[in-house]
Amino acid sequence: MTSHTHSPCMCKSLGHLKPGETACITNLAKLSDAVSHRLLDLGVTKGTLVKVKRCSLLGGPLMLEANGQLFGLRRVEATLIEVDAC
Repeated sequence: MTSHTHSPCMCKSLGHLKPGETACITNLAKLSDAVSHRLLDLGVTKGTLVKVKRCSLLGGPLMLEANGQLFGLRRVEATLIEVDAC
């Protein structure tokens, strides 16, 4: 019997942050190519500091700030982005 030990990941998804919270992006790999390219165009990559400005009600989009830019992102897509405290 093999024993596997995994270190707990403190990562959480961008979609679970509350307004005013800030985190660093750690993983964008789960996103579709189209969304990844659009974020890359905005300069949002692994290691980017992102702040949640507003959350829409009932699972709507998030308003985010990164690199001095405000942009919206669907909550479904935001939950695919892993973040960690900076």
